[in-house]
Amino acid sequence: MRKFMTAAALAASALVGAAAAQAEPLKIGMMVTLSGPPAALGEHIRDGFMLGIKHAGGKLGGQDTEVIVVDDELKPDVALTKVKGLLERDEVDFVTGIVFSNILQAIFKPVTESETFLIGANAGTSTFAGRGCNEYFFSTSWQNDTIHEVMGKYAQDKGYKRAFLMAPNYQAGKDSITGFKRYFEGEVVDEVYTKLGQLDFSAELARIAAAKPDVFFTFMPGGMGVNLVKQYRQAGLVDTIPFLSAFTVDGTTLPATKDAALGLYSSSQWAPDLDNEANKKFVADFVEEYGYMPSLYASQGYDAAQLIDSAVKAVDGDLSDKDAVIAALKKADFASVRGDFSFNNNHFPIEDYYLVEAVKRDDGFYAVSAKEKVFDDYGDVYAKDCPMK
Repeated sequence: MRKFMTAAALAASALVGAAAAQAEPLKIGMMVTLSGPPAALGEHIRDGFMLGIKHAGGKLGGQDTEVIVVDDELKPDVALTKVKGLLERDEVDFVTGIVFSNILQAIFKPVTESETFLIGANAGTSTFAGRGCNEYFFSTSWQNDTIHEVMGKYAQDKGYKRAFLMAPNYQAGKDSITGFKRYFEGEVVDEVYTKLGQLDFSAELARIAAAKPDVFFTFMPGGMGVNLVKQYRQAGLVDTIPFLSAFTVDGTTLPATKDAALGLYSSSQWAPDLDNEANKKFVADFVEEYGYMPSLYASQGYDAAQLIDSAVKAVDGDLSDKDAVIAALKKADFASVRGDFSFNNNHFPIEDYYLVEAVKRDDGFYAVSAKEKVFDDYGDVYAKDCPMK
Protein backbone atom coordinates (compact mmCIF):
# COMPACT_ATOMS: atom_id res chain seq x y z
CA MET A 1 0.00 0.00 0.00
CA ARG A 2 1.29 3.46 -0.85
CA LYS A 3 0.13 7.00 -0.07
CA PHE A 4 0.91 9.96 -2.28
CA MET A 5 1.42 13.65 -1.47
CA THR A 6 0.52 16.52 -3.77
CA ALA A 7 1.07 20.06 -2.58
CA ALA A 8 4.07 21.96 -3.91
CA ALA A 9 5.11 18.72 -5.61
CA LEU A 10 4.10 15.07 -5.80
CA ALA A 11 6.19 12.88 -3.58
CA ALA A 12 6.69 9.16 -4.04
CA SER A 13 4.80 8.31 -0.88
CA ALA A 14 3.11 10.27 1.88
CA LEU A 15 -0.11 12.08 2.70
CA VAL A 16 -1.69 14.48 0.25
CA GLY A 17 -2.38 17.83 1.89
CA ALA A 18 -0.97 19.49 4.94
CA ALA A 19 -3.79 19.50 7.46
CA ALA A 20 -3.44 16.11 9.08
CA ALA A 21 -4.43 17.48 12.47
CA GLN A 22 -7.63 19.05 11.18
CA ALA A 23 -10.78 17.39 9.82
CA GLU A 24 -10.65 13.97 8.26
CA PRO A 25 -9.23 14.22 4.73
CA LEU A 26 -11.03 13.12 1.61
CA LYS A 27 -9.90 9.52 1.16
CA ILE A 28 -9.37 8.03 -2.30
CA GLY A 29 -8.59 4.35 -2.76
CA MET A 30 -6.78 3.85 -6.05
CA MET A 31 -6.64 0.28 -7.30
CA VAL A 32 -4.48 -0.22 -10.38
CA THR A 33 -2.35 -2.95 -11.91
CA LEU A 34 1.31 -2.22 -11.07
CA SER A 35 2.77 -5.71 -11.53
CA GLY A 36 3.95 -7.56 -14.62
CA PRO A 37 3.79 -6.57 -18.30
CA PRO A 38 0.60 -4.43 -17.96
CA ALA A 39 2.07 -2.31 -15.13
CA ALA A 40 2.55 0.71 -17.42
CA LEU A 41 -1.23 1.07 -17.74
CA GLY A 42 -1.65 1.39 -13.98
CA GLU A 43 1.30 3.77 -13.72
CA HIS A 44 -0.17 6.09 -16.36
CA ILE A 45 -3.57 6.16 -14.63
CA ARG A 46 -1.95 6.82 -11.25
CA ASP A 47 0.30 9.58 -12.59
CA GLY A 48 -2.54 11.25 -14.48
CA PHE A 49 -4.71 11.20 -11.37
CA MET A 50 -1.97 12.66 -9.20
CA LEU A 51 -1.38 15.45 -11.71
CA GLY A 52 -5.10 16.20 -11.51
CA ILE A 53 -4.77 16.63 -7.77
CA LYS A 54 -1.77 18.90 -8.23
CA HIS A 55 -3.74 21.05 -10.68
CA ALA A 56 -6.46 21.29 -8.02
CA GLY A 57 -3.97 22.83 -5.62
CA GLY A 58 -3.34 19.55 -3.82
CA LYS A 59 -6.94 19.39 -2.60
CA LEU A 60 -9.82 17.79 -4.50
CA GLY A 61 -12.94 19.88 -4.00
CA GLY A 62 -10.96 22.07 -1.61
CA GLN A 63 -10.50 19.16 0.81
CA ASP A 64 -7.24 17.74 2.12
CA THR A 65 -6.86 14.59 0.05
CA GLU A 66 -5.31 11.25 0.92
CA VAL A 67 -4.70 8.78 -1.90
CA ILE A 68 -4.08 5.15 -0.98
CA VAL A 69 -2.66 3.24 -3.94
CA VAL A 70 -2.91 -0.57 -4.07
CA ASP A 71 -1.69 -3.01 -6.69
CA ASP A 72 -4.32 -5.55 -7.72
CA GLU A 73 -1.55 -7.68 -9.29
CA LEU A 74 -4.04 -8.52 -12.09
CA LYS A 75 -5.51 -11.15 -9.74
CA PRO A 76 -9.26 -10.88 -8.97
CA ASP A 77 -8.90 -12.61 -5.59
CA VAL A 78 -6.11 -10.24 -4.57
CA ALA A 79 -8.18 -7.28 -5.76
CA LEU A 80 -11.18 -8.42 -3.72
CA THR A 81 -9.09 -8.71 -0.54
CA LYS A 82 -7.44 -5.34 -1.05
CA VAL A 83 -10.64 -3.48 -1.90
CA LYS A 84 -12.21 -4.79 1.30
CA GLY A 85 -9.26 -3.28 3.13
CA LEU A 86 -9.85 0.07 1.43
CA LEU A 87 -13.53 -0.02 2.36
CA GLU A 88 -13.43 -1.47 5.87
CA ARG A 89 -10.05 -0.44 7.28
CA ASP A 90 -9.30 2.78 5.40
CA GLU A 91 -12.95 3.85 4.99
CA VAL A 92 -12.30 5.53 1.65
CA ASP A 93 -14.85 7.91 0.15
CA PHE A 94 -14.07 6.97 -3.46
CA VAL A 95 -12.49 3.98 -5.18
CA THR A 96 -10.91 4.73 -8.55
CA GLY A 97 -8.49 3.29 -11.11
CA ILE A 98 -9.32 -0.30 -12.19
CA VAL A 99 -7.34 -1.24 -15.30
CA PHE A 100 -8.75 -4.64 -16.28
CA SER A 101 -12.34 -5.81 -16.61
CA ASN A 102 -11.85 -8.99 -14.59
CA ILE A 103 -10.72 -6.79 -11.69
CA LEU A 104 -13.72 -4.50 -12.10
CA GLN A 105 -16.02 -7.52 -12.03
CA ALA A 106 -14.37 -8.75 -8.82
CA ILE A 107 -14.63 -5.49 -6.85
CA PHE A 108 -17.80 -3.92 -8.29
CA LYS A 109 -20.30 -5.50 -5.92
CA PRO A 110 -18.54 -4.86 -2.58
CA VAL A 111 -17.79 -1.25 -3.52
CA THR A 112 -21.24 -0.31 -4.78
CA GLU A 113 -23.11 -2.28 -2.10
CA SER A 114 -21.19 -0.31 0.54
CA GLU A 115 -22.50 2.86 -1.17
CA THR A 116 -18.95 3.97 -1.91
CA PHE A 117 -18.48 5.91 -5.14
CA LEU A 118 -16.61 3.92 -7.79
CA ILE A 119 -14.95 6.03 -10.49
CA GLY A 120 -13.63 3.72 -13.19
CA ALA A 121 -10.64 5.16 -15.04
CA ASN A 122 -10.26 2.36 -17.57
CA ALA A 123 -12.14 -0.95 -17.49
CA GLY A 124 -15.63 -0.60 -18.97
CA THR A 125 -17.13 -4.05 -19.27
CA SER A 126 -20.58 -4.38 -20.84
CA THR A 127 -21.71 -6.17 -17.66
CA PHE A 128 -22.20 -2.83 -15.91
CA ALA A 129 -23.34 -0.72 -18.86
CA GLY A 130 -26.79 -2.22 -19.40
CA ARG A 131 -29.06 -3.94 -16.91
CA GLY A 132 -26.18 -4.16 -14.44
CA CYS A 133 -25.59 -0.39 -14.30
CA ASN A 134 -25.34 1.16 -10.85
CA GLU A 135 -25.86 4.67 -9.51
CA TYR A 136 -22.57 4.52 -7.56
CA PHE A 137 -20.47 3.69 -10.62
CA PHE A 138 -19.15 6.27 -13.10
CA SER A 139 -16.58 5.83 -15.85
CA THR A 140 -14.15 8.43 -17.21
CA SER A 141 -13.00 6.13 -20.00
CA TRP A 142 -15.49 4.33 -22.29
CA GLN A 143 -17.61 1.22 -22.44
CA ASN A 144 -15.31 -1.53 -23.75
CA ASP A 145 -17.09 -2.10 -27.07
CA THR A 146 -16.98 1.49 -28.29
CA ILE A 147 -13.23 1.83 -28.93
CA HIS A 148 -13.34 -1.38 -30.96
CA GLU A 149 -16.42 -0.26 -32.86
CA VAL A 150 -14.27 2.56 -34.25
CA MET A 151 -11.98 0.02 -35.87
CA GLY A 152 -14.87 -2.07 -37.14
CA LYS A 153 -16.39 0.96 -38.82
CA TYR A 154 -13.03 2.02 -40.26
CA ALA A 155 -12.45 -1.47 -41.68
CA GLN A 156 -15.92 -1.49 -43.19
CA ASP A 157 -15.50 1.98 -44.69
CA LYS A 158 -12.14 0.94 -46.19
CA GLY A 159 -13.83 -1.89 -48.02
CA TYR A 160 -12.04 -4.78 -46.33
CA LYS A 161 -13.95 -8.03 -46.92
CA ARG A 162 -12.13 -10.64 -44.80
CA ALA A 163 -10.88 -10.03 -41.26
CA PHE A 164 -8.83 -12.05 -38.78
CA LEU A 165 -9.64 -11.11 -35.15
CA MET A 166 -7.59 -11.77 -32.00
CA ALA A 167 -7.95 -10.80 -28.33
CA PRO A 168 -7.17 -12.16 -24.85
CA ASN A 169 -9.65 -14.62 -23.39
CA TYR A 170 -11.42 -12.50 -20.76
CA GLN A 171 -14.43 -10.19 -20.72
CA ALA A 172 -12.74 -7.14 -22.25
CA GLY A 173 -11.37 -9.34 -25.04
CA LYS A 174 -14.82 -10.67 -25.80
CA ASP A 175 -16.25 -7.12 -25.71
CA SER A 176 -13.56 -6.01 -28.14
CA ILE A 177 -14.46 -8.61 -30.74
CA THR A 178 -18.17 -7.90 -30.26
CA GLY A 179 -17.52 -4.21 -30.77
CA PHE A 180 -15.51 -4.70 -33.95
CA LYS A 181 -18.14 -7.01 -35.47
CA ARG A 182 -20.95 -4.57 -34.68
CA TYR A 183 -19.83 -2.39 -37.61
CA PHE A 184 -17.79 -4.77 -39.76
CA GLU A 185 -20.07 -6.55 -42.21
CA GLY A 186 -17.48 -8.71 -43.98
CA GLU A 187 -16.36 -12.27 -43.32
CA VAL A 188 -14.51 -13.12 -40.11
CA VAL A 189 -12.06 -15.76 -41.31
CA ASP A 190 -10.89 -16.59 -37.79
CA GLU A 191 -11.55 -15.42 -34.24
CA VAL A 192 -8.78 -16.31 -31.79
CA TYR A 193 -8.75 -15.83 -28.01
CA THR A 194 -5.32 -16.02 -26.41
CA LYS A 195 -4.25 -16.52 -22.82
CA LEU A 196 -4.26 -13.30 -20.80
CA GLY A 197 -0.60 -12.32 -20.41
CA GLN A 198 0.61 -14.34 -23.43
CA LEU A 199 3.85 -13.00 -24.94
CA ASP A 200 4.72 -15.46 -27.73
CA PHE A 201 2.42 -15.20 -30.76
CA SER A 202 4.36 -17.31 -33.26
CA ALA A 203 1.57 -19.89 -33.61
CA GLU A 204 -1.10 -17.21 -34.08
CA LEU A 205 1.02 -15.33 -36.64
CA ALA A 206 1.36 -18.52 -38.66
CA ARG A 207 -2.43 -18.85 -38.66
CA ILE A 208 -2.83 -15.24 -39.79
CA ALA A 209 -0.37 -15.71 -42.65
CA ALA A 210 -2.10 -18.91 -43.75
CA ALA A 211 -5.58 -17.33 -43.63
CA LYS A 212 -4.52 -14.39 -45.84
CA PRO A 213 -7.18 -11.97 -44.58
CA ASP A 214 -7.65 -8.46 -45.98
CA VAL A 215 -7.11 -7.02 -42.51
CA PHE A 216 -6.02 -8.08 -39.02
CA PHE A 217 -7.64 -6.57 -35.90
CA THR A 218 -6.46 -7.09 -32.36
CA PHE A 219 -6.90 -5.93 -28.79
CA MET A 220 -3.72 -6.78 -26.86
CA PRO A 221 -2.90 -4.28 -24.08
CA GLY A 222 0.36 -3.68 -22.26
CA GLY A 223 3.32 -6.02 -22.69
CA MET A 224 1.20 -8.39 -24.76
CA GLY A 225 0.79 -5.66 -27.36
CA VAL A 226 4.48 -4.77 -27.33
CA ASN A 227 5.45 -8.33 -28.20
CA LEU A 228 2.71 -8.78 -30.76
CA VAL A 229 3.60 -5.61 -32.67
CA LYS A 230 7.31 -6.51 -32.76
CA GLN A 231 6.62 -10.09 -33.82
CA TYR A 232 4.09 -9.01 -36.46
CA ARG A 233 6.67 -6.64 -37.95
CA GLN A 234 9.43 -9.27 -37.77
CA ALA A 235 7.19 -11.80 -39.52
CA GLY A 236 6.86 -9.41 -42.46
CA LEU A 237 3.08 -9.23 -42.18
CA VAL A 238 2.78 -5.43 -41.87
CA ASP A 239 3.32 -4.88 -45.58
CA THR A 240 0.79 -7.50 -46.69
CA ILE A 241 -1.96 -7.57 -44.04
CA PRO A 242 -2.98 -4.20 -42.52
CA PHE A 243 -2.70 -4.16 -38.72
CA LEU A 244 -5.61 -2.46 -36.91
CA SER A 245 -5.86 -2.41 -33.13
CA ALA A 246 -7.24 -0.91 -29.96
CA PHE A 247 -5.26 -0.53 -26.70
CA THR A 248 -2.32 -2.21 -28.44
CA VAL A 249 -0.52 0.65 -30.17
CA ASP A 250 -0.76 3.45 -27.62
CA GLY A 251 1.24 5.67 -25.30
CA THR A 252 2.13 2.79 -22.97
CA THR A 253 3.47 0.46 -25.65
CA LEU A 254 5.07 2.91 -28.10
CA PRO A 255 8.13 3.64 -25.91
CA ALA A 256 8.94 -0.08 -26.24
CA THR A 257 7.81 -0.80 -29.81
CA LYS A 258 9.27 2.45 -31.21
CA ASP A 259 9.73 2.26 -35.01
CA ALA A 260 8.10 -1.18 -35.21
CA ALA A 261 4.71 0.45 -34.63
CA LEU A 262 5.10 3.56 -36.79
CA GLY A 263 2.25 4.01 -39.25
CA LEU A 264 -0.04 1.52 -37.53
CA TYR A 265 -3.62 2.62 -36.91
CA SER A 266 -5.56 2.36 -33.68
CA SER A 267 -8.60 3.98 -32.09
CA SER A 268 -8.98 6.28 -29.13
CA GLN A 269 -11.16 8.91 -27.52
CA TRP A 270 -8.04 10.98 -26.80
CA ALA A 271 -4.69 11.90 -28.35
CA PRO A 272 -1.87 14.22 -27.22
CA ASP A 273 -2.50 16.54 -30.17
CA LEU A 274 -6.23 17.14 -29.63
CA ASP A 275 -6.59 20.89 -29.94
CA ASN A 276 -8.11 22.22 -26.73
CA GLU A 277 -6.60 24.30 -23.94
CA ALA A 278 -7.18 21.74 -21.18
CA ASN A 279 -5.36 19.08 -23.19
CA LYS A 280 -2.43 21.34 -24.08
CA LYS A 281 -1.85 22.13 -20.41
CA PHE A 282 -2.29 18.51 -19.37
CA VAL A 283 0.24 17.17 -21.89
CA ALA A 284 2.84 19.88 -21.23
CA ASP A 285 2.59 19.61 -17.46
CA PHE A 286 2.56 15.80 -17.52
CA VAL A 287 5.77 15.67 -19.57
CA GLU A 288 7.40 18.22 -17.26
CA GLU A 289 6.27 16.35 -14.14
CA TYR A 290 7.06 12.78 -15.16
CA GLY A 291 9.40 13.01 -18.14
CA TYR A 292 7.32 10.85 -20.46
CA MET A 293 4.44 11.32 -22.88
CA PRO A 294 0.99 10.61 -21.39
CA SER A 295 -1.28 7.97 -22.88
CA LEU A 296 -5.05 7.73 -23.06
CA TYR A 297 -4.83 5.92 -19.69
CA ALA A 298 -3.15 8.94 -18.11
CA SER A 299 -5.81 11.21 -19.60
CA GLN A 300 -8.54 9.03 -18.06
CA GLY A 301 -6.85 9.13 -14.66
CA TYR A 302 -6.55 12.90 -14.92
CA ASP A 303 -10.22 13.29 -15.80
CA ALA A 304 -11.17 10.98 -12.90
CA ALA A 305 -9.46 13.42 -10.54
CA GLN A 306 -11.21 16.35 -12.23
CA LEU A 307 -14.59 14.61 -11.93
CA ILE A 308 -14.13 13.94 -8.21
CA ASP A 309 -12.90 17.51 -7.71
CA SER A 310 -15.98 18.96 -9.41
CA ALA A 311 -18.42 16.81 -7.43
CA VAL A 312 -16.84 17.35 -4.00
CA LYS A 313 -16.71 21.08 -4.70
CA ALA A 314 -20.36 21.11 -5.74
CA VAL A 315 -21.49 19.64 -2.41
CA ASP A 316 -19.08 21.78 -0.37
CA GLY A 317 -17.23 18.70 0.81
CA ASP A 318 -20.34 17.13 2.38
CA LEU A 319 -20.43 13.53 1.12
CA SER A 320 -23.16 12.43 3.52
CA ASP A 321 -25.92 13.23 1.02
CA LYS A 322 -25.25 10.43 -1.45
CA ASP A 323 -27.93 11.55 -3.88
CA ALA A 324 -26.43 15.03 -4.06
CA VAL A 325 -22.97 13.61 -4.79
CA ILE A 326 -24.37 11.35 -7.51
CA ALA A 327 -26.17 14.32 -9.07
CA ALA A 328 -22.95 16.36 -8.96
CA LEU A 329 -20.94 13.55 -10.54
CA LYS A 330 -23.49 13.15 -13.31
CA LYS A 331 -23.12 16.84 -14.26
CA ALA A 332 -19.44 16.23 -15.16
CA ASP A 333 -18.76 19.92 -14.56
CA PHE A 334 -15.11 20.06 -15.67
CA ALA A 335 -13.09 20.70 -18.82
CA SER A 336 -12.13 17.25 -20.09
CA VAL A 337 -8.82 16.90 -21.90
CA ARG A 338 -10.64 15.03 -24.66
CA GLY A 339 -13.01 17.95 -25.35
CA ASP A 340 -16.69 17.05 -25.47
CA PHE A 341 -17.67 14.95 -22.45
CA SER A 342 -20.98 14.15 -20.76
CA PHE A 343 -22.50 11.15 -19.05
CA ASN A 344 -25.09 8.85 -20.57
CA ASN A 345 -27.88 7.47 -18.39
CA ASN A 346 -25.66 4.47 -17.55
CA HIS A 347 -22.85 6.77 -16.30
CA PHE A 348 -20.53 5.91 -19.19
CA PRO A 349 -19.28 8.83 -21.30
CA ILE A 350 -20.81 10.29 -24.41
CA GLU A 351 -17.75 11.46 -26.32
CA ASP A 352 -15.93 11.64 -29.66
CA TYR A 353 -13.80 8.81 -31.02
CA TYR A 354 -10.85 9.01 -33.41
CA LEU A 355 -8.71 7.00 -35.76
CA VAL A 356 -5.15 7.54 -34.50
CA GLU A 357 -1.76 6.73 -36.03
CA ALA A 358 1.53 5.86 -34.34
CA VAL A 359 4.07 8.61 -35.04
CA LYS A 360 7.43 9.93 -33.84
CA ARG A 361 6.92 13.54 -32.79
CA ASP A 362 9.27 16.42 -33.40
CA ASP A 363 10.12 16.39 -29.68
CA GLY A 364 11.38 12.81 -30.02
CA PHE A 365 8.48 11.11 -28.22
CA TYR A 366 6.62 8.21 -29.81
CA ALA A 367 2.88 8.85 -29.55
CA VAL A 368 -0.42 8.55 -31.37
CA SER A 369 -1.80 11.36 -33.49
CA ALA A 370 -5.48 11.93 -34.25
CA LYS A 371 -6.13 11.47 -37.98
CA GLU A 372 -9.90 11.61 -38.31
CA LYS A 373 -13.02 11.66 -36.15
CA VAL A 374 -14.98 8.44 -36.62
CA PHE A 375 -17.80 8.94 -34.10
CA ASP A 376 -19.17 12.25 -32.79
CA ASP A 377 -20.85 12.47 -29.36
CA TYR A 378 -21.14 8.71 -29.29
CA GLY A 379 -22.67 6.61 -26.50
CA ASP A 380 -22.57 2.84 -26.09
CA VAL A 381 -25.34 0.52 -27.25
CA TYR A 382 -26.00 -0.92 -23.77
CA ALA A 383 -27.28 2.32 -22.25
CA LYS A 384 -30.80 1.62 -23.55
CA ASP A 385 -30.98 -1.40 -21.20
CA CYS A 386 -29.89 0.56 -18.11
CA PRO A 387 -32.90 1.38 -15.89
CA MET A 388 -31.32 4.60 -14.59
CA LYS A 389 -32.54 7.85 -16.16
